[in-house]
Amino acid sequence: MVQHTRKYIFLYFTIIFATLALEMQNKFRKVWFFMIYPYNNQYPSIASTVFLADFTIITGDVTIGEESSIWFHTVIRGDVAPTLIGSRVNVQDQCLLHQSPKHPLIIEDDVTVGHQVMLHSAIVRKKALIGMGSTVLDGAEIGEGAFIGAGSLVPPGKTIPAGVLAFGRPAKVVRDLTEEDKEDMERIRLEYVEKARQYKETSRRHQ
Repeated sequence: MVQHTRKYIFLYFTIIFATLALEMQNKFRKVWFFMIYPYNNQYPSIASTVFLADFTIITGDVTIGEESSIWFHTVIRGDVAPTLIGSRVNVQDQCLLHQSPKHPLIIEDDVTVGHQVMLHSAIVRKKALIGMGSTVLDGAEIGEGAFIGAGSLVPPGKTIPAGVLAFGRPAKVVRDLTEEDKEDMERIRLEYVEKARQYKETSRRHQ
């Protein structure tokens, strides 16, 4: 009898603590699920229409334009040189964006940055797509509308021309993009703009 009583008491308090924990999580989601830090008196400048997913970290001299989206577990550090991100850019989950001294990272409008991409002091021209798991290093330039295939390495100083598919380690031009390729890239861009809007509307915390 005593053993059963203890069991029921334990279950009772377990339910109470679980309920309180859920209420506290819902109450404080706005505070701790993403982090924005100033660095050296410079604070990130983020447009009001930007969507920041949970567990993103943004520090220092970072500018993010209208309707862009930064997805789960991405880190953007502006503590060495500026990072400039245009409008309607989607930086997908677990990306890392950083710079070398005096060499900013520039991402122009309508760019797609796939999951787990690393960008370091590079220039990505508008409407380009950087495939999942790729690395683009210092001084590299990705041309307008270019497509970098998944898992590629664009070495320092390398220029990828506009409108081509490049792939490999190191990345080399494979072919010109087809109209179907371009349509797919446009579809992805538009889907992420809409997806980010929906997340902002339905999330318990808004930017």
